[in-house]
Amino acid sequence: MIKENMARIKHKILVMSNKGGVGKSTIAVNFAALLAKAGKRTGLLDIDIHGPSAARMTGGEGKAHVTDGALIEPLEVAPNLKMISMGSIMREGDAPVIWRGPLKLGVLKQFLSDVKWGDLDALVIDAPPGTGDEPLTICQLIPEMSGAVVVTTGQAVALLDSRKAVNFLKALGIPVLGILENMTSFRCPHCAKEVNLFKTGGGAQAAGEMGVPFLGSVPFDPAMVDAGDAGRFFAVEEPSALPSAAIAAALEAVMGGMGK
Repeated sequence: MIKENMARIKHKILVMSNKGGVGKSTIAVNFAALLAKAGKRTGLLDIDIHGPSAARMTGGEGKAHVTDGALIEPLEVAPNLKMISMGSIMREGDAPVIWRGPLKLGVLKQFLSDVKWGDLDALVIDAPPGTGDEPLTICQLIPEMSGAVVVTTGQAVALLDSRKAVNFLKALGIPVLGILENMTSFRCPHCAKEVNLFKTGGGAQAAGEMGVPFLGSVPFDPAMVDAGDAGRFFAVEEPSALPSAAIAAALEAVMGGMGK
């Protein structure tokens, strides 16, 4: 069933980081929303079992999935955009998932085999931080993964972890579509001065040193945080905003790297 389901999806794109708090889910959700807005039949798969974000960020939290007893229908959270997440499956949003590896492995298999994804142009996979059970399992279950995007900030410890993520992907034979540096700067609303929240330029340096594409830098905007909390797609609603333009350019590079 996994092979049959995945064969109907043209591109499978993993969005990952090796450190939490770098805005990976924001990037994954907005990638998926932009693809759907462009008319691509898109799926968003949140494989973060313990800290799922996609349901809240797409407005799908608390909505029930339809099932025919065998297959689960993903939630249609926007035209052309289907989503599934532990955050949409769990009845209580604040209930912890206290599971060991074998249980998580079973759920990940179900997300690929028992969800009625149908024919898709792209499946964006939002992975939890790290190189453990979830990203390793999903890469092994989808050997024909189109590639992965590594999200980082310019902070030295985040860059160290991003290098580990790149080496993880190379070890598994997954194409590295690029490194994206997130939350690079913030424009003060009072004086319009650019303030570096984290160090900048490190993402480009790391990409160059590791021989992978650099997908650009995404500035920080509190409005994008508010949009995610409210289940709205910032890059679609505010296409002229600086973060939106940067995310759209990064996505264009990602799709170009896969030959669209």
